[in-house]
Amino acid sequence: MFPDRSHRPRPLRSPALDPLAVENLRFIRETMERSGSFTAVPGRGGILMGLTALGAAWIASRQASPQAWLATWMLEALLALGIGAWASVQKARAANVSLLSGPARKFAFSLSPPLLAAGILTVVLYHAELVSALPGMWLLLYGTGVVTGGAFSVKVVPVMGLGFMALGTVALCAPPSWADGLMALGFGGLQILFGFIIARRYGG
Repeated sequence: MFPDRSHRPRPLRSPALDPLAVENLRFIRETMERSGSFTAVPGRGGILMGLTALGAAWIASRQASPQAWLATWMLEALLALGIGAWASVQKARAANVSLLSGPARKFAFSLSPPLLAAGILTVVLYHAELVSALPGMWLLLYGTGVVTGGAFSVKVVPVMGLGFMALGTVALCAPPSWADGLMALGFGGLQILFGFIIARRYGG
């Protein structure tokens, strides 16, 4: 006599996830990722920094002496630093994010050493009359700081840093006449491009 197969349990099928549930899970995952990241990286501020860098590149390319050229870029660096700090504060306030939080401190502490090294090397290379090496060094170390700081920020930030590092490598190998063009491409073009991406995807 054959066993009755009608009472055998049927294998359970996994129910298909509703599209709304999938979207909710994606939102929860992204929220958890951002909770441990510094999200106050300024997008619109980055665009403004890029625009001022384009102006600085144009002015610097018309300077007759290394001293005037260097002074132009030093003023631009101070202006960009001020814009970045102001824009970060504004974005953090709008998002109700503390700039003294763990991710913000990690971002700042990771970004600062390469920028400090760039400042020291600027003095050393200038006194050694190696001004032509400055653009490549600036782009390379700024990119390094953005990559290391970006490890505690949104994913697009380290990608921007890698772009700066690539341009810095090119600048170190390129003729000195390319310097201001590469600086405009990096501190101007890349900053504007990624500032737009950050503003559109992450606000501010």
